[in-house]
Amino acid sequence: MTYKGYIAQVKLDEEAKTFYGEILNSSAIIHFRGESVSALERSFHEGVDEYLETCKEEGIDPEKTFSGEFRLRISPELHKKVFLYAKQEHISLNSFVKESLEEKVLKEG
Repeated sequence: MTYKGYIAQVKLDEEAKTFYGEILNSSAIIHFRGESVSALERSFHEGVDEYLETCKEEGIDPEKTFSGEFRLRISPELHKKVFLYAKQEHISLNSFVKESLEEKVLKEG
């Protein structure tokens, strides 16, 4: 489920016969619950809206969703090999990594 850029993971609580979820792309703790899909979705939206309203009231910026940038830690040897490979292919290191990730994710889709 997604709402206003926030992505949620939903699970079933078989014992309680309800759905519950949490936001994946924020360190803010936002949980929600519902006995039906529509109730779950309503609870999810309310949780995100309450979080955003609280941030506004407290004058803080809500945690940003994904910026499209991240740091990657790899060995110097792999860094060199990847750089040289990208250079031979006449593409930037960034383009090579981006295309490799897209290929992997789309392949497993």
